[in-house]
Amino acid sequence: MSSSQSPQQRLAHLLGTAYGNHATVECIPQELEPVSADAAYLVQHAFLQHRQARIGGWKIGAKSAQGPIQGAPLPAERIYPATTLIERSAYPVLGIELEIMFCFDIDFQPGAAPMAEPEVMRHIGSMAASIEIVSSRLAGWPEVPKLSQLADLQNHGALVSGEFIAYDAAFPFLKPEAHLTLNGKDIFKGSAGNPAGDPRRLLGWLVNHCNTRGITLPAGTVVTTGSYTGIHFPDEPGLVIGQVAGLPPIHFELA
Repeated sequence: MSSSQSPQQRLAHLLGTAYGNHATVECIPQELEPVSADAAYLVQHAFLQHRQARIGGWKIGAKSAQGPIQGAPLPAERIYPATTLIERSAYPVLGIELEIMFCFDIDFQPGAAPMAEPEVMRHIGSMAASIEIVSSRLAGWPEVPKLSQLADLQNHGALVSGEFIAYDAAFPFLKPEAHLTLNGKDIFKGSAGNPAGDPRRLLGWLVNHCNTRGITLPAGTVVTTGSYTGIHFPDEPGLVIGQVAGLPPIHFELA
């Protein structure tokens, strides 16, 4: 790393190198710790630049129905189709979350006026189930600073994408039935909920976040919106199957 680099670039170099090596950063120097969400977002994009990674999607979420929204860009190289094989050894830590994701039907270009939530929702084109692989490049996770987690792509490891269907505004986003299994054993089964409430409320934040940061959000970009089943840390390899009622099932092999 060059001493002329900003703290955000230096932290991005550490995280991006750990990402490529399937490793963790043992200790982040205090002077590199992000001091604000804005600083963490700068690290995210420097991380992807360091990896020469294209943005293939986004993750967004909130801890409560009224809570603040956060997000992170997802490297295209780690967005996988259903039926893929996920190697546990590629992730220092590995958790799984069953989620719902969306695609827009238009490109959102930066430089426009802020867009209201109803207008954003008019441009949801399709939806699908997804399973996020939660991981971290930070040793000691999750007992590490929250802004460092945000800088580290908000604890993103990979995303397994289900089959998309046409968007249905009448879908029960607040309380869908969900079922997640590993080798036929239930991890979660029943009425599910997203801590953000209706996850569609997150989408307006993303469009305006990209707008203010000069980032194009192309039509068809996948946007996953937080767990309906909590997080589960598998203790064995095998077949993971997730289903949100009303959406095509999703599955992959964990090796």
